Amino acid sequence: MKSFWILVADSSRARIFTADTPSSPLEELEDIAHTEGRLHDREITSDLSGGMRYSGGTGSGSNVEGHNYSPSSDPKKHEIDNFAHSIAQHLEKARSENKFEQLVVIAEPKFLGMLRNNFSEQVKKMVCLELDKSITTHSAADIRAHLPMYLPTQSL
Repeated sequence: MKSFWILVADSSRARIFTADTPSSPLEELEDIAHTEGRLHDREITSDLSGGMRYSGGTGSGSNVEGHNYSPSSDPKKHEIDNFAHSIAQHLEKARSENKFEQLVVIAEPKFLGMLRNNFSEQVKKMVCLELDKSITTHSAADIRAHLPMYLPTQSL
């Protein structure tokens, strides 16, 4: 089992790294793109029919059950919330499969709040550090440089 997972995310991309020990370098496990997060409102709604039916998209997390588009909601915020929900579900599945013991979350401030709102209570208990930074495009070594020399640990 890998001890630490480090999630680095923003509204259009999520990267998951692992670290075997509190001081080891990061190794990238996954890079999840969410192109809908980069679209403007008009681009998201331009494919909608006159009846305002939401069809989602083909990207991961774009058509999450229970999240329906309504004309009064902000389409871009809706897509970003879908992505946060999708990431949270992914982390919950990995947690239930004992793939990590501790979680570090690095995300742009608004998206960090959305992630927190979507995390299960069990995932929230595994978070040992949060940073509000937008660094998804940085190298693994640069991301590691934003973290403490020794990642914090907590007894579970």
